Amino acid sequence: MLKTFIERPVLSTVISIIIVIMGLVALTSLPVQQFPDIAPPTVEVSASYPGANADVVLSSVIAPLEEKINGVEGMTYMVSSANNDGSATIQVFFTLDTDPDMAAVNVQNRVSSAISSLPSVVTQMGVRTAKKQNSMVLVLSLASNNPVYDETFVQNYARIYILPELQRIAGVGDVAVFGARDFSMRVWLHPEKLAVYNLQPSDVVQAIREQSLEVAPEELAPIVKRRFKLQLNIKDV
Repeated sequence: MLKTFIERPVLSTVISIIIVIMGLVALTSLPVQQFPDIAPPTVEVSASYPGANADVVLSSVIAPLEEKINGVEGMTYMVSSANNDGSATIQVFFTLDTDPDMAAVNVQNRVSSAISSLPSVVTQMGVRTAKKQNSMVLVLSLASNNPVYDETFVQNYARIYILPELQRIAGVGDVAVFGARDFSMRVWLHPEKLAVYNLQPSDVVQAIREQSLEVAPEELAPIVKRRFKLQLNIKDV
C-alpha cells in the first residue's frame, strides 16, 4: 500500500486534499465544547428555623417542601439535610438536558405553593431558591497584617466590596464567606419565672421585637415637639 502512494504522487496529493477538506468541514459543523457538562443541573432550596433542632426542622420545614417539590419537571432525585442550628437545605438534581434557569423557576413555583404550610418564623426569615453545584470552583483567602483591621473588619469588607463583585460574574451560583459570624443575641429563659408571670417564650420574643423596632426620624418628630411644648408650659407657670 505504501509503495502505491509513492509511485502515484498525484493520487496521494488528491487524498490528502480530500482529508484536509473533510477536516475543515467537520471543524465548522461539529459542536465543540471546552468544558462539557459533567455534573447535572442542581437547584438548592434553603430555609432557616431559629431555635429548632434537626428533628423539628425535618418534620415542619423539609417535609412540606419535599412534598411539593417532588415530581418537578426534569427532576431525577433530591437530597435533604437538617441541622440543629435550624438550617434546612434541599438539593434537587435534574437531567443533563434540563435548562438550569427553567429548573430554578419550576422549583421556585413549587416552593411558593408550600409557603402556607411552613411555620410563620420560617416564612419571615425567607425561603431561598438558587441554582448551583455542590463543588467549589475557587477559594480565596483574605488576610490583614494591620492589627487595626481585625477579623470583624475583614469580614465586613469582604461582604461589602468583594462578594457583590464575585456574585455578578457570569456562571457564579453562590459566594459564601467561611467563618463569617453575623451579629446576633441569644436569650436564656427561666421556666420558673415565666410560669410565675404567666408568660410564654413567644411573649418574650414579641417584647424583644417591639424594643428592636427601627423608626424613621421624621416619625419621632411629633413626639419630640409635644415634649418640648410641655416643658415650655411648665417653665411659664
